[in-house]
Amino acid sequence: MGPLRIAQLTYSVKPRGGVVHAIAVAEALAARGHEPTLLAVGPPGARFFWTPAVAWHVVAHEPPEAGFDARIAACIEAYRDGLRPLLAGRRVDVVHAQDCISANAALALRDEGVLDSVVRTVHHVDDFRSPSLVACQRRSIVAPDVVVCVSAPWVRRLREEFGVHAGLVRNGVDAARFRPPTAAERAEARSALGLGERLAVVTIGGIEPRKGSLTLLEAFARVRVALPERRPVLIVGGGATLFDHRDELERFAARRRALGLDDEARVLGPVDDARLLALYHAADVFALPSTKEGFGLVALEALACEVPTVVSDLDVFASFLENGRHVLMAATGDERALAAAIVRIATEEGLRSRLRAAGRDVVAAHGWDAAAAAHEEVYAGLRAARAA
Repeated sequence: MGPLRIAQLTYSVKPRGGVVHAIAVAEALAARGHEPTLLAVGPPGARFFWTPAVAWHVVAHEPPEAGFDARIAACIEAYRDGLRPLLAGRRVDVVHAQDCISANAALALRDEGVLDSVVRTVHHVDDFRSPSLVACQRRSIVAPDVVVCVSAPWVRRLREEFGVHAGLVRNGVDAARFRPPTAAERAEARSALGLGERLAVVTIGGIEPRKGSLTLLEAFARVRVALPERRPVLIVGGGATLFDHRDELERFAARRRALGLDDEARVLGPVDDARLLALYHAADVFALPSTKEGFGLVALEALACEVPTVVSDLDVFASFLENGRHVLMAATGDERALAAAIVRIATEEGLRSRLRAAGRDVVAAHGWDAAAAAHEEVYAGLRAARAA
């Protein structure tokens, strides 16, 4: 396949899994000889949380003082209008949207005749309650010309729930960036957090219902009872999202106070790239007890840093991780099972060694170059369909 001009669209410049995926795939496609441009929408002057090694542009948009649905509609309109001059005149060969916001903006341009077609990656389907958001999400799934997913369970769900036959592309991890720490790096990361010899349980993704945040908090309280001599600390990083999880944050804070965990459960909020790596390097256990994921990139990043990991028993995780070999899995929403898994990792040195060793195999199988190659196949199929 000859070089392609690819517009890679994402809804944000913040460190969310779909944004990480968009940047990494664009960089890997560039390394394979293509010409991707990464596009996002954000406040005036916004930049990506790390500087992509490809051309990029952020469509400036200042959200109006309005209700959530009105802000979403305004964001889509601003993105559409900002993309129009960038994509008009068939300046690109492929327009690939990574989320429902960018997909709706691109679909509007396709319907105007500005674009030939739109490719959409569906990472997961949100449980929206607002009729306008439900409609926005549905259109972004059923209307694109080509739909792909990053995990087989979501390919199946789109077929069963929407009648959409999606392809499968890959996810990946940069093993040069996410790597085990040296002894000095680990000591520095732990010192910066004031951990000493305390047991550090880390999660990335912020406080959200689908991240299983309250389950993790309850499990952590049990870990403290089981291992008082280790003086466990829970560290929650991340949480940069488009959606308002204020209610969940308030529930988490109230339950943390009720459990007496104000000093032991730390909520850091969004973290920059350097601090993210330091959190992995400081961790003794990584926990991701999600109730829903598109893939779970942070689990892959933790494995790349050789952090023994516990995840919920979602089919998405089971599609690339084996319970007891690569990670430990706990029943979704079961704080007792989650606590027991964390305690096992904290106390069984042989288990930790086995998980680290097997995790290396998972990381080796999930390079971004393989993800870019899978995307090339999708784009070749789209080209063939156009020619036909």
